[in-house]
Amino acid sequence: MKKYLIVNTGSVSAKYAIYDEKSELFFGHFEIETGKAIVTFYSDGNKNKPTTIKIDDEIFNNSLDYFIQEAINNKIIESKEDISSISIRIVSPGTYFQSNRIIDEGFVEKITEEKEEAPRHVPTTLKEIKEIKKIFPNTQIVGISDSSFHKNIPDFAKNYAIPKNVAKELDIYHFGYHGISVKSIVNKLKNNGKISEKIIICHLGGGLSVVALKDGKSFDTSMGYTPLQGLVMSTRVGDIDPVAVMYLGQKLGKDITELEAYFNNECGLLGLSGGKSSDVRDLLVLESKGDKDAELALEKFVMSIKKYIGAYVAEMGGIDTLVFSGTIGERSFIMRERICKDLEYLGIKLSKKKNNKTVSVDRKISSFFSPVKVLVVCTDEINQMAKDMQKV
Repeated sequence: MKKYLIVNTGSVSAKYAIYDEKSELFFGHFEIETGKAIVTFYSDGNKNKPTTIKIDDEIFNNSLDYFIQEAINNKIIESKEDISSISIRIVSPGTYFQSNRIIDEGFVEKITEEKEEAPRHVPTTLKEIKEIKKIFPNTQIVGISDSSFHKNIPDFAKNYAIPKNVAKELDIYHFGYHGISVKSIVNKLKNNGKISEKIIICHLGGGLSVVALKDGKSFDTSMGYTPLQGLVMSTRVGDIDPVAVMYLGQKLGKDITELEAYFNNECGLLGLSGGKSSDVRDLLVLESKGDKDAELALEKFVMSIKKYIGAYVAEMGGIDTLVFSGTIGERSFIMRERICKDLEYLGIKLSKKKNNKTVSVDRKISSFFSPVKVLVVCTDEINQMAKDMQKV
């Protein structure tokens, strides 16, 4: 039976899995938790029996090689030659990247051209592709688009207010991201009979986005040409006045490339907290000790999410279901409660008891009296990528 390797490198983490033609065999999640590098493994899709170990920076920076060795040690595969094909998540602006594609020399050349447009993702993706080719020199690689789910959003959401001929010539559109995650959530909702007409999904992790869905299809999304647009994120600025961007470049003495790196790496929660942390968990601890910078960062974070929820309710003419997903959305009952506070006028009412007991499981957390269903749905990008790869 064929075996596949799935590679999902995010802005602050890396996930790997080995599948056969039917199911997941082995999974590894490399991440930074409270400043320390860790990896969590589990086998046969059994998320209830994970093994988490601390690792050093060298292992974290060579996570794929380490994962493959662990798969061999656990007898998931006999050798790397058992892997018949590989898929990797692709986050890049451009119409070309709104389709799943075989990664060949032309693909690598094209995505290299976009390196400066998505500096949090494309360089990481290129590094991972290089590493894959080094470990698996003769194995086919499939690029799974993170923006394909938003390919057919309405024209009013797709277009920026710039001349249409310029947009077409330079391929500047509202592409949107987190599409693999959203697709996996939509499929879960359909399978569980919970799909509704008007859904808003809050994908809250290292990167954050809010997505509006009508009849299970993308209607609008907060991320734009790149994943930098939209919400206040861990280190990304989110929405900002273009004139402020030009003014900052002038006053800080930064060119376009330096400024883009600044907005991606030094802003967001990290910038608002005075450089103390980009991690919501750390900021909650600091806030509890009276740190005003942490309090401001968390308040701005929450308000940016509420703003998009309100905007999309207005765009769609209502809401039936609100979904929380991503690391923060799935794990933090505190942030879910803060986001839903004062949204009763929209029909959003949490059950405090259900919310407080929900961590990393799929569950309805709304009150019995809430007109709007509020759900925690754990995203499964890896599984979605495995399905999409087999179709390619």
